[in-house]
Amino acid sequence: MPRILHPKAPPRPKWQHQALAELQQLVGFPSISTEPQYAGAVRACAMWLADHLRGIGLDGVRVFETPRHPVVYAEKLVGPHKPTLLVYGHYDVQPVAPVAAWTVPPFGGLVRGNKLYGRGASDDKGQLFTHVKALQLLLAGGQPLPLNVKLLLEGEEEIGSPNLGAFVRQHRRLLRADWAVLSDTNLISVEQPSLTYGLRGSLAAELTVQGPQAELHSGIFGGAVLNPLQALSEMLAALHDADGRVAIPGFYDAVLPASVAERAYLHRHGPPDAQLLREAQVGQGWGEPGYSLYERTTLRPSLSITGLSGGYQGEGVKSVVPPQASAKLSFRLAPGQDPHEVERQLRAYVQRLTPPQVQATLRSQLHAPPYTVDPAHPVMQAAAQAYAEGFGRAPVLQRSGGTIPVVSLFEQHLGIPTVLMGFGLPNDRKHGPDEFLYLPNFWRGIRTSLTFLRRLGRFPTTSLS
Repeated sequence: MPRILHPKAPPRPKWQHQALAELQQLVGFPSISTEPQYAGAVRACAMWLADHLRGIGLDGVRVFETPRHPVVYAEKLVGPHKPTLLVYGHYDVQPVAPVAAWTVPPFGGLVRGNKLYGRGASDDKGQLFTHVKALQLLLAGGQPLPLNVKLLLEGEEEIGSPNLGAFVRQHRRLLRADWAVLSDTNLISVEQPSLTYGLRGSLAAELTVQGPQAELHSGIFGGAVLNPLQALSEMLAALHDADGRVAIPGFYDAVLPASVAERAYLHRHGPPDAQLLREAQVGQGWGEPGYSLYERTTLRPSLSITGLSGGYQGEGVKSVVPPQASAKLSFRLAPGQDPHEVERQLRAYVQRLTPPQVQATLRSQLHAPPYTVDPAHPVMQAAAQAYAEGFGRAPVLQRSGGTIPVVSLFEQHLGIPTVLMGFGLPNDRKHGPDEFLYLPNFWRGIRTSLTFLRRLGRFPTTSLS
């Protein structure tokens, strides 16, 4: 078995000390994009990144305003005779609540052993920083870059990139490239690197049920007026059947079945059910029959209820019938599904389920189609070779159950494939308390990015597009 290349234990080289200190600064920004009170921190993070990119020698650094959070752009162009790579990352992060569940400061950038803790350490500040540091090392060498490089760093990925589509359409010429690379996915394990070739799509929606115009005394009106919380609960229960399949009529009609060969490959190289249950810290799985847990989270679609609100939430008792209740719904879509068609199906089903005593409204918030890139594409082969050199072992192919809206935007508006070159781990607690970046993968990621940049620089400008 090939030897895994581990970075040298302390003392680290001087550049590693500097890179780690800078990453700690970046993680220190509470750049939570979804909560308005952190808008200033999101902007401060964008400005820090812009200054940092200028400082390492990139050109054309600009901070573009959007209706909500800024986009940071930078480039280093060596000439039209060389191909161009577009590097994408996001500097915004998820909320940290419940703060009491954290054992370290969420934005402290604390290093313990071989882990750097903090919200965004893995998703996505640490991962995007691998490419920034690789570029810095190349530029510090005094030689021209092996290819043209453009960077696009956004501050709204965690809220579905609502303004990125308009930005990409408006700046097609500025963003023109041969390929894109994005590091916001996971490796299979510490020992085994992996290259992601598929993502599920996404539809996010909020369902609200309205009953009386104001709170009613439950002793006077309970049993006489339909409670919106009860109506919503019954509607939500009808979204799945007893076997765990989504019960929306027509929901599975467009799903493209995976081939026997693909299912066999994923079975050989993907995580077994027991591992996924351990990572989820649950004792038993749930979901669509006939598929492994890995297949359910990558090849098959799903519907999750991610939030519920309505009624009294304080201590003790308040005897009321609430005026309304709401639920947040998160669909993950399989190859072949269109998020707009799924929304249409959902609206028709909600209308059918709504009792006549209440009114239901549905507000959609995110539409992102599924994405697949051919693993045999030459740019994917270059990425696989870079992993083999950076990690000392060839990667296996994997699908991810997550959604990254930008890859479809690049495919639709720029006509380029995106390489999903992740360096996170399945257990690094993304979106949860005590999120961390495994530092050995940070150093290996930088080495992998260096190799990837050099390999792409050998291709002519149009051979892989």
